[in-house]
Amino acid sequence: MKNIIRLSCFLLVLNTSLSAQSTAEPFTIESILSAAFPTDLIGAAEGDQVAWVSNQEGVRNIWTAKGPVWAAKQITNYQADDGQAISNLLFRGTDEIIFVRGGAPNRRGEIPNPTSEVTAPKREMWSVKIEDGAARLLGVGSSPALSPDNSKLAYLRGGQVWLQNLADSTQGRQLFRMRGGANSLRWSPDAEKQKLAFVSSRGDHSYVGVYDFGKEDITFLSPSVDRDQSPVWSPDGTKLAFIREANEKASLPFAPRRTAFPWSIQLADVNSGKVSQLWQAKAGVGSAFRNVSASNQLFWGADNHIIFPWEGEGWTHLYTIDIAGGEAVCLTPGEGEVQFVSISPKRDYMLYSSNQGDIDRQHIWRVPTGGGPAQQLSPKTGIQWSPILTSGRGNLFCLASSGKEAAQVVRLQGAGLIPMQGPGLSDTDFPKDKLVEPLAVEFPAADGMMIHGQLFLPPSTGANEKRPAILFFHGGSRRQMLLGFHHRGYYHNAYAMNQYLASQGYVVLSVNYRSGIGYGMAFREALNYGARGASEYNDVIGAALYLRNRVDVDVERIGLWGGSYGGYLTALGLAKASDLFAAGVDIHGVHDWNVVIQNFVPSYDPSKSAAAAKLAFDSSPMAFIDGWKSPVLVIHGDDDRNVPFSETVDLVEALRQRDVHLEQLIFPDEVHGFLLHRNWVAAYKATADFFDRMLKNK
Repeated sequence: MKNIIRLSCFLLVLNTSLSAQSTAEPFTIESILSAAFPTDLIGAAEGDQVAWVSNQEGVRNIWTAKGPVWAAKQITNYQADDGQAISNLLFRGTDEIIFVRGGAPNRRGEIPNPTSEVTAPKREMWSVKIEDGAARLLGVGSSPALSPDNSKLAYLRGGQVWLQNLADSTQGRQLFRMRGGANSLRWSPDAEKQKLAFVSSRGDHSYVGVYDFGKEDITFLSPSVDRDQSPVWSPDGTKLAFIREANEKASLPFAPRRTAFPWSIQLADVNSGKVSQLWQAKAGVGSAFRNVSASNQLFWGADNHIIFPWEGEGWTHLYTIDIAGGEAVCLTPGEGEVQFVSISPKRDYMLYSSNQGDIDRQHIWRVPTGGGPAQQLSPKTGIQWSPILTSGRGNLFCLASSGKEAAQVVRLQGAGLIPMQGPGLSDTDFPKDKLVEPLAVEFPAADGMMIHGQLFLPPSTGANEKRPAILFFHGGSRRQMLLGFHHRGYYHNAYAMNQYLASQGYVVLSVNYRSGIGYGMAFREALNYGARGASEYNDVIGAALYLRNRVDVDVERIGLWGGSYGGYLTALGLAKASDLFAAGVDIHGVHDWNVVIQNFVPSYDPSKSAAAAKLAFDSSPMAFIDGWKSPVLVIHGDDDRNVPFSETVDLVEALRQRDVHLEQLIFPDEVHGFLLHRNWVAAYKATADFFDRMLKNK
């Protein structure tokens, strides 16, 4: 079997260039990370206007552009790399934007404070005038939702629902008190009989509730022991649809979940309170709910169709069903995944990004909400995501990148992409012309499963030169690295780092290991993955064999790196195969699944699930710590809300006991996805320096 795997790897190598014909030259980490990263692209409910958040080297500000000129304009004036996120953008009419500044609290109620300020920051809602940038503080809160007439703002504070009248300067007040925590605030479109839908989350169950402003009371729609979520109003405000999932106590994260009690869509008559089941998933494939990246998981079309995500065919697709009943119709058939989704202002089209026909990239498509052929709108080159259509003339915007171009806001016109232009948007330091185009490769894992990856080849200097090589593993694991700059800031940076390593003479292979997204349900819910067997380790070994069989790789100088789940696979590779890997960089990695599962599910008690806990530990790097021989650099922030900081503390202690060479870079008060740009720079500089000492100059 091993000979077959090696032969397959060798044949794959023959199909890729032995040397990269590239104009790539050395550049700095600062320059490759200098491009502004856009997020939170939204359109105004009236006219032709868009807004977004731009993160320029850690300095976050809001930008807008208005048709027909579409000149970009910065309207906030924050100037520091302070780690305070900007999110939840809302247009209030055409001349004002409401937003939230500050990150979500941890379980102790602490707002992220990566700069260790003496006065702790707050999570606050602000309003800013588009014309002159005049800003006013609305108060402490998050998840704002504007009433249809723009006069009132509902929002969350301490898990409760609050209300503020925007016409005056009075402070917000708690709208009502209830048990549990609220989320998903949704105003009814009927201004005369105003209501507010919300989700009341109560641990192992949740309700969809409706607050009636006229009666000042709450109605819970068909309360049950299930998890109700994602409410959406009908255009006339008389009905609500929502998703219902059955609670399954035995379901834990980081383990395959191919089936579940079938989820359903419920339809409620708000006036009578009557609720009926509109649709239910079939048993088997697709019975477990799979979400998309969108403002809500259900959309109400103008033709009284409900549009929803489902993977009944083994891929995440959009489906439509008439509220009168009948069969659900697949809108996006084929071997591809739908990810970023929005609905047109007239509710007649769904806009979405998909890797249909281009498995390692994403492009923009549209399809009628009632059914019909889908149409690709963006070019077949590059990567595009987060589509929105303006309300006025129907201008289509999205975010876009490519192998050499960082993410940017673009307008689609015909078959072309027009980047937003404005003072301060261009970045002359970004080394676009010095980057390489990654190659799409496939290779067999140790157990024969075919794995996708992106190969970064350094500039060619000699036909027989053996180079150091590095494997990269993304986090998640529900992620997919692409053939270009990524749509998430964390992996946008990671892609930039792989480009930098290639420019420094390394052969870099970014591995889309099993349990990631983009390749269908069976690949994502891979058997025995994660805490149930670590089957991804087969992909780590397969990637190492692929590199070892390349004629341009020095088999004695192969390293690996990754963050979060990628840190887990880095640590697993070093613990189980130090003979293959000469060094590694483990950034906030998972080292004992029992600890990390408990972080996500506090009720999880390993002592009460002995067999499952043993399997989880046996799937962890700590189970193989005695085999760890290769040097490692560990990097972690100690306010990490995803992977407990203790994971790195315990690993360092264990490696010290075994006299393994280790180095560390610790960021006080930093969270999982580093909020400070300077910490990204420091982490990547330390990574490059470590690999240079342990691999390049070995």
